[in-house]
Amino acid sequence: MPPPLPRIIDHPSPSHDARPTDAGVDMVILHYTGMPTGEAALTRLCDPSAKVSAHYLIEEDGRLFRLVDEDRRAWHAGVSRWQDCDNCNHVSIGIELVNPGHEFGYRPFPSPQIDTVLALLSDIQGRWSVPASRFVGHSDVAPARKADPGPLFPWDRLARHGFGLWSARDGADPTPLARTGDRGAQVAAMQERLGALGYGLKPSGLYDHETEAVVRAFQMHWRPNSVTGVFDRGSGIILKDVLDRAQVRGGTGQF
Repeated sequence: MPPPLPRIIDHPSPSHDARPTDAGVDMVILHYTGMPTGEAALTRLCDPSAKVSAHYLIEEDGRLFRLVDEDRRAWHAGVSRWQDCDNCNHVSIGIELVNPGHEFGYRPFPSPQIDTVLALLSDIQGRWSVPASRFVGHSDVAPARKADPGPLFPWDRLARHGFGLWSARDGADPTPLARTGDRGAQVAAMQERLGALGYGLKPSGLYDHETEAVVRAFQMHWRPNSVTGVFDRGSGIILKDVLDRAQVRGGTGQF
C-alpha cells in the first residue's frame, strides 16, 4: 500500500486555464524543478510573468503543495507528445519534484519525497483513470528539450505500486545495434517500436539526432544505468518487454 497522503499546502499559481471541453485527465507527467532551492522553484511557478506552473510541487522533505486545481490545465509540459496526444498539458497532471537538476547538482530523490509521490499518485488514481503507460517523465514527452526527472528517479518503485511500466529483464548487454548516422530496416524497426510505446517518432530508417534524443529518453526511464543514446541489445530486450507489458503491438521488424 502507498503511504498516507500528507497535508496539502495550498499555494495557488495564476498560470493556468481551462482544459479543452472534451479532454479528461488520463496522464501524469513527473518533472524535477531544476533550480537551486525549492523556495526558488515555488516562487517561479507562482510568478505570473513566468507563465509556467504545475498542479503540485513536492519538497525533498515530503511537503506537498497544490498550485493548480486538477480540473484546470497547468502549464508544465510545453511542446510535447505522447501516444495520441499532441499537447500533453490538455490531459495531464503535472507534478514538480524539488531537485537541483543537472545544472545545479543533480542528486537522488529522498525517500520522504518519493513516499509523497506514491501517496499523491494513489490519490489521483482514485479520481482519474490513468493507464500504466501514461505515467511518464518530462523527458519522455519532450525528449529533444528535457532531461527530467532524469536517471536517478525511481520509476521501478512507482511501477511496483501500479504507477507506470517497468521491466525486470536483464538489459545489461551493451552490444550496439544502431547509433547516430546509421540507416536501414533495423533502425526503422527500432523507431517503430519506440513510436508504438508513445514517443513521437516515425520510422524513417535514419538514426538522426531526434532518434538519439528519444533513445536517450527511453534509457533514462527504463535503463537508467546506461544512458548513452546508442541503441544496444540490452535496450532492445527492455523495449520489447515494456511493449509487451503495455499490451502494445510494436511492429514486426527485428533488431
